[in-house]
Amino acid sequence: MEAKEVTKQVHHQMRVITQGATELIGAEELERKIARSIRTGRPLTIKFGMDPSAPDIHLGHAVTLRKLRQMQDLGHAIVIVIGDFTAKIGDPTGRSNGRKAMTESQVLLNAQTYQEQIFRILDREKTQVRFNGEWLEVLNLDEVLRLASTMTVARMLERDDFQKRFRGGIPIGLHEFFYPLMQAYDSVELEADVELGGTDQTFNILLGRSLQRERGQEPQAALFMPLLEGLDGVEKMSKSLGNYIGVCEDARTMFTKAMQVPDALIVKYFELATDIPPQELDTLKQRLAEGWNPRDCKLILARTITSLYHSPRETEEAERFFKEAFTNKSVPEQVDVLHVPWKEGAAKKQAAPEKDGAPAASATLYDCIRPLTAARLVDSGAQLRRLIAQGGVQKNGARVEGLEEPIESGDVLKIGKRRFIRIELEDQPENCK
Repeated sequence: MEAKEVTKQVHHQMRVITQGATELIGAEELERKIARSIRTGRPLTIKFGMDPSAPDIHLGHAVTLRKLRQMQDLGHAIVIVIGDFTAKIGDPTGRSNGRKAMTESQVLLNAQTYQEQIFRILDREKTQVRFNGEWLEVLNLDEVLRLASTMTVARMLERDDFQKRFRGGIPIGLHEFFYPLMQAYDSVELEADVELGGTDQTFNILLGRSLQRERGQEPQAALFMPLLEGLDGVEKMSKSLGNYIGVCEDARTMFTKAMQVPDALIVKYFELATDIPPQELDTLKQRLAEGWNPRDCKLILARTITSLYHSPRETEEAERFFKEAFTNKSVPEQVDVLHVPWKEGAAKKQAAPEKDGAPAASATLYDCIRPLTAARLVDSGAQLRRLIAQGGVQKNGARVEGLEEPIESGDVLKIGKRRFIRIELEDQPENCK
């Protein structure tokens, strides 16, 4: 391959890899590695470590996974390292005190759930999943001491979390110093070319570069991805704050939530939560700057995000539902959400009508009284019955005729003249399959 063509491909790959990233350390080294990969046909080894402490993934977690998928599509080899061994130590990152170590059964259960979700984004056939216990559990004491000798206490205390705890007189367990060392050793074991992580993992990933140099390896490039703000536009996306879009949520809920992205974050969501090519992102930025209606842009964003996790048919239905419920029927887009456990609404089931010639999933006949009264949206079941009889309760703009009403996640109830509530059914069977 001619040098000019190699340079062109390197430039393209660097644009894709760095789009949306906060920082790339080792850019020149990465360019050389990509050029060598193009000439030899040997893919780069891209490492991403996952601490299986919380098994549910939302779009904030998926920022790095989407970047991995883009690099996978460029032809590189993705290695997911599940920290089954390091989780037993407990990652101190961002903690004002030590994190409780996890049991082996917790680690394995969370790791299994992780894998089920990450393959909604990554290509399963092209992804290698490794557990770092494979190599860390077999290190003997000599090797552990040699590893510890590469790090000084002074440098370890450069970490913000350790430094704050030290100054505050909060105990730091000696074993906690081994967490970043072990994570760095993962890079040596894999001979990683690139490691991805959030900005909260800067110290650990850079330590991997240092340890690789000490072991005579080429240092890995370090690519850091930013934190994604949630739907409130202020705090980082978090399930506990309720400002998240989960990767396992149904298409209706996902589409509707994506339409609630603040206008100021439209570009960032395209950049971090989708696989939009750099050239298309440039065009989108220009159109918005020229006065493109943000709502029209968000329709494309919602369609793009939803289609990444659901079929074309489900995405089309979700968009149709949104337009019928929130536009044609004058239902406001910003509504309060009522999370209802599936068992509270599963009074009985009835077969749903066919859609496009194919049987639809069974609808749940939803008993409105318990969740609505428990949430104090109505004073009593008697009040709800009166409202229904008077036509004062609507679902997606249509009048509700009875207490048991077929409902799905994403449906919006209007109670009285001004109260709108979007229902999200939780713990549904087969929800993430």
